Amino acid sequence: MIEVCNLEKSFGTHKILEGVSFCINKGESVVIIGRSGGGKSVLLKHLIALLKPDAGQVRIDGEDIVPLDERQLLRVRRKFGMLFQGAALFDSMTVAENISFAFRRDRSLPQDEIARKVAHVLELVDLPGIETKNPSELSGGMRKRVGLARAIVYRPQIVLYDEPTTGLDPIASDSIDKLILRVRDRLDVTSVVVTHDMRSARRLGQRILMLHEKRIYAEGTPDEIFGSRDPIVRQFVEGTSEPTAEKGILLPYE
Repeated sequence: MIEVCNLEKSFGTHKILEGVSFCINKGESVVIIGRSGGGKSVLLKHLIALLKPDAGQVRIDGEDIVPLDERQLLRVRRKFGMLFQGAALFDSMTVAENISFAFRRDRSLPQDEIARKVAHVLELVDLPGIETKNPSELSGGMRKRVGLARAIVYRPQIVLYDEPTTGLDPIASDSIDKLILRVRDRLDVTSVVVTHDMRSARRLGQRILMLHEKRIYAEGTPDEIFGSRDPIVRQFVEGTSEPTAEKGILLPYE
């Protein structure tokens, strides 16, 4: 469903991605891990064409979206929902207004149908009856849930998650992970999750991609990644700043 081929991206003289290639199948749940500042969020934004690459292709359902103009991209982006790091809610709008923002802009549905859809997704994320609340009245975990409700209210085929558990306590993080799995299974969506949380990565990923040195360095199932004997992979998943020795190799954490 998603195919990235030899993707390259620089900001000025700073190269972020260099020759990134991978495929994601329909209905698959893939987690992307890697160091802070290593290009994970940049890569995610290329999938929905919020950024244009310097070279390479991004194919969605077989269509290269890189050369498309903004009008053509509207059609492709309808396939996506996205949960941003900070939920990206509009502070001046209620929960219901945030979730139904696009519906209200295109005026394609009657108000009672919009209200029904909003109520349905709030039930799905375990926040029934909060339509009239403002984001300032919600906890961090609740804001993430509202952001997820907004991402799925249009019944997307693909949902992108950018650090969905950042800033949350372990209990709230666990509840968000379970919601992501529930959304995947109930709505039959393809999920792409960027995260530093190794517990989430193990729980959510049917496959894990590790971005390192501007390209996909390692790929495998959670068991393969967490059981890897590669020193770079081990050092990251174990979360240690100490060098890792393996078969006589000593690698610093650059």
